[in-house]
Amino acid sequence: MTDLRAPLGGLAALRPARPVAERPALAGGDVPPASSSLARLLGAETRRNRSGECVALRRTFVLGPPRPSARALRLLDPAAPAEAADCANWLFLDTETTGLAGGTGTYAFLVGIAWWDAGGLTVEQLFMRDHREEAPLLEELAARLAERNVLVTFNGKSFDWPLLETRFRIARGCAAAPPRAHLDLLHSARQLWRLQIGSARLAGLERRVLALERGCDLPSELIPRRYFEYLRGGPAEPLAEVFRHNQLDLRGLAALSARVLELLDAPESASTPLELYGLSRLLLRRGERPAARTLYERALDAGLPAALDRAARAELAGLAKRERDYGRATSLWHDLLDDSRFGLSACEELAIFYEHHAREPARAAELTRDAMRALHDAARSGTMPPSVEPRLRVHLERRLARLVRKCRDCSK
Repeated sequence: MTDLRAPLGGLAALRPARPVAERPALAGGDVPPASSSLARLLGAETRRNRSGECVALRRTFVLGPPRPSARALRLLDPAAPAEAADCANWLFLDTETTGLAGGTGTYAFLVGIAWWDAGGLTVEQLFMRDHREEAPLLEELAARLAERNVLVTFNGKSFDWPLLETRFRIARGCAAAPPRAHLDLLHSARQLWRLQIGSARLAGLERRVLALERGCDLPSELIPRRYFEYLRGGPAEPLAEVFRHNQLDLRGLAALSARVLELLDAPESASTPLELYGLSRLLLRRGERPAARTLYERALDAGLPAALDRAARAELAGLAKRERDYGRATSLWHDLLDDSRFGLSACEELAIFYEHHAREPARAAELTRDAMRALHDAARSGTMPPSVEPRLRVHLERRLARLVRKCRDCSK
């Protein structure tokens, strides 16, 4: 039988506490005994506001802000308002939570925020020593959000911010105005680098794209356990690694934002063929077709892996066709004729060209027959879903019949 004690133990640690009068006084003012040593270990302070108190730790790091152009910001997030271009309005956000499920049972026990000011990147971490300090933590966060209303996260649209919105609703007397804009770097990072590094995890991007090394970093999956052990009276030292992990996430997020905006501002700064290819696809999705086409050509010239080379040629051919550059488009389609994945589409595109533009129905018919053979091979090899093959076969048969009639009329 599955052991349910571990997750239930976490819930028990966060259940409402007995009134203070019913339990012995704890070090640090009726909070977990290790709280005082945690503050000393980290150099943190106790922050007090109208809702109570929580622990706060602030550090400043030498890291200058980017200066994004309006175009770079639009490419990053087409819906972002103009004030998002001013990095002084940005507030980076990353949370450490009691679980990844979300919902009302998940707490953000450590909220890390960061912003750029004259001294560099300021990182502030807000920590609740037990569940009663959630309201003062949220009040501190609301004050920071009021000062800087452009939220910058990594997967924060899906997890961090919805979780905090839930906590704000649950905590009485706490409210935060929604951010004016929310820039989530996860989606751009996936487009730019997933093909290059095989994932879009922040730590991997730091190492492979930014050349930053975290050293001995605490795995994310161990973080909730560290907090629960602390709540149950465990030592403070293991929590210091949680603070460090969160701090590294925020610093990595700030550095990543600078690199993303640099690429969008100056595509020529792309350093690898795969980065060029990822950037070209992002620009294409944003409707920047001429710029995307230039980058596709550069990526092909720089040398892509075989599978991506084929994909890039197919995408570039589509762009050339849109611009009526049939010379380049047909050259690329011919390059793909011997490829099992893209050959079928290339055959059909060439058939369309020879029928409607070159006015060579016999050549178009020959290519349509090639496409039918490629379709048959794909169906036999299982590389095409069985539900797709009959529809495409009927489509090609109709095209071939029309071309045969055209050839017959031309010969009369």
